Parts: sequence; C-alpha cells; structure tokens
Amino acid sequence: MTEKALRLGTRRSKLAMAQSGQVADAVSQVTGRPVELVEITTYGDVSREHLAQIGGTGVFVAALREALARGEVDFAVHSLKDLPTTQPDELVVAAVPVREDPRDVMITREGLKLTDLPRGARIGTGSPRRMAQLNAFARTRDMEIETVPIRGNVDTRIGYVRKGELDAVVLAAAGMNRIGRSNEVTDFLSVDTILPAPGQGALAVECTADNADLIAALAELDDPFTRAAVTAERSLLAALEAGCSAPVGALADLLTDGQSVKEMRLRGVVGSTDGATLVQLSTTGPVPETHEAAMALGRELATEMLAQGAAGLMGERAH
Repeated sequence: MTEKALRLGTRRSKLAMAQSGQVADAVSQVTGRPVELVEITTYGDVSREHLAQIGGTGVFVAALREALARGEVDFAVHSLKDLPTTQPDELVVAAVPVREDPRDVMITREGLKLTDLPRGARIGTGSPRRMAQLNAFARTRDMEIETVPIRGNVDTRIGYVRKGELDAVVLAAAGMNRIGRSNEVTDFLSVDTILPAPGQGALAVECTADNADLIAALAELDDPFTRAAVTAERSLLAALEAGCSAPVGALADLLTDGQSVKEMRLRGVVGSTDGATLVQLSTTGPVPETHEAAMALGRELATEMLAQGAAGLMGERAH
C-alpha cells in the first residue's frame, strides 16, 4: 500500500513552484513518501501595491502559515528573506537547506554591465535596499541613474527591459537559477557593490512544532553553515527593528584558509534610498556553533550600526 502523500504548501508563482518542487523531491527521497504541492495564494501575490506600502513583512507568508495551522498542509517552503524575524511558537523552521547564490543580478538591454549603463539609465527594482545601494554606487562613480519602483513576477520585470520601458532590472540570482534562466543575466553584482537581503538565496522549510516525526525527517535537509549565516543576518535585521522591505542588506559568509573554515564574517548596510547616506559595517568572529551565538553576532553588529546612525535611515519599521 502506498503511503499517504505529504502536502507541501507553496505560493503559486513560477519561482515558488520551482523551489518547492526541489524541496518536495528531497523530502520524498528522505521519507520515501510522495509529496504533493498545494498551491496557496498570498496577499503579496494579489496586491498590486509596492511592498514598502503594504508592509513587506510577512505578506507572502501569512496564508501559508494559516494553512499549516489549520492542518491543510503538512509543511511549507518559504523564501527565507520573506519570513518575519519573529517565529510563532506553534511553528518551527525544521530545515534551512544549502543556500543558493545570494547575489543580486542585473538584466539589461544589449548585454550591458552596471558600469556600462548610459547616463540617465532607468533601473527597475521593488527593493528600497537595492535602490539605496545602487544610488550610493552611482554617486561614487559619477553615474547618473534613476531607480524606478516596480512589482511583478520575473517575466513582468524582464518585460520592462525587453519593451524598452527600462534600461535594466535587478533580481535575485537564486531565483533566476532556480527557474533555469540564469543565461538571461547580463551582470552578477558583487556583494561588495550590493549586499543582498538578509537570508537571500536561502529557503525555510516550516512545519508545526508538534509534528516530531516530520521535524526529524526535514532536519535531514538542514545545512548548519547556511542556518548559522542566515540566523546572524536575521538577528541583525531584528535588532535594527526593520521589516523586510526596509533598506537593510546583510550577508554572513565563511572565511577559509583553503583547507578549513576559520571564521564567519557578517556585513551589514543600511542606507537612505537616494544613496546619499550609507552605514556599512562588518564584524568577524568564530563560526557560531549555536543558535544563540549566531544571534549574538547579528545583535553585536546592529548595535554598532545603530551607534553610527542607522536608525534614522530606515523608512519602514516593524510593527
């Protein structure tokens, strides 16, 4: 007799379906049970408002979590950068799989790089974080650019460039890779130019806290280095009291000597969206071996950033 299928809750977008499908395959291999995708529409999917206007935090997550709580699905897959930093007691992030490329990428007309764009180039992005860092970079290079707020799925955003309405759009490398369209990328933006969103490129696999068997099975997908990195990044975000649509970038990466991992470096940035002011700092320490140590790394850097004036640069505060 075939075992009952596990139900995986996912958003309906092409990207969400692709990444959920990858997790479903991995869970099926671990458990030996079939996994079926249950498509759920979230408020963030149907609203046409810009993310900064609708609050950003949790707009793609709430409907999935409600389906979990009602028992309509057994587990859910989120883009980790969409998760609010406070975790409900009744739910647990059972796995954070190995992270995809955390960088941002640019898609332009005529295959141009960021530094090749013509004066006055119009660059589309829905992210205040990207706007702040793009505008700051342009100021240092005496480039003239205009950042234009946009919404929509990958096809919609790339369509603005194809139709000539925009010179470029900025998207996440992870998303382009997961839907098999990285060949359309014209520039992979260095994290030294634009720090990604906290948790960018990582997935969170969430289930109810009382489902011990499923938690144990999902734990097989967990990558401890990725979990430590995103925990530090999200701790920084939480300590800055910023929502996920605030102009905050963060990246924790592992420093190696070519043989073994030596330390973890955490970088953070907060900026005004016009790029006139950036607070950008980093800290380095031992690779956190506990959740508490990773949280402490993020809080430590946030404290330094707040002392440098970061609080005044965040337009959207968590509620």
